[in-house]
Amino acid sequence: MKLKEFLDKMEVPYRHLDIFKEAFTHPSYANENKMKKHDYERLEFLGDAVLQYHVSRYIFDLYPDLPEGRLTKLRAKLVREESLARFARELDLGPLIYLGAGEVNNGGRDRDSVLADIFEAFIGAVCHDCGPDHVEKILEKTIYKHVEDVNYDDITDFKTKLQELIQADQRKTVTYDLLSSSGPSNNPVFEMAVKMDDMILGVGTGSSKKRAEQKAAKDALNKLAR
Repeated sequence: MKLKEFLDKMEVPYRHLDIFKEAFTHPSYANENKMKKHDYERLEFLGDAVLQYHVSRYIFDLYPDLPEGRLTKLRAKLVREESLARFARELDLGPLIYLGAGEVNNGGRDRDSVLADIFEAFIGAVCHDCGPDHVEKILEKTIYKHVEDVNYDDITDFKTKLQELIQADQRKTVTYDLLSSSGPSNNPVFEMAVKMDDMILGVGTGSSKKRAEQKAAKDALNKLAR
């Protein structure tokens, strides 16, 4: 799907298509094509601030009795990298990104860090070109509908929890090994194992190694809790 078709589908009443092209231009593409100041980084900066404000206001109104500390933690979970990458995948932003050849070969279209940046830049472009009301419409389709299930697997850091559990009992560390990979390059499936020494504690699958590692850590935690 081309960028213009995507914006029409999302009912974004854009005035300047160029600002959206900039929002989807990765620095690697700008460098390869000798473009100056035309990658997404400035719009990412704007989008980050816009998200902080809109999400803060939304949960402030949604939970009138929630104290500041819990509101802060909730907002952090909603706008952290893993969360924004998930929302970017839900909107299918990956295929729209202008990437350099090296980033394409390295799987940049499905890398959490890239997708999170693109989501922020997209929000920045919507705010700058269309106004805050249209930002709200995008967030209603993504972040707002996930506030109630904020503890879903992609946000919960099972790897850290597993490491803390093991280190609390003995001075050992865990490692993650790739067991297998399958599927086409645009929709891969990775199977990862989490180990302590040579013992497999858990196994998980996901569309990226990082996601599969989290699933493996969750599997290990569930088994250790029995």
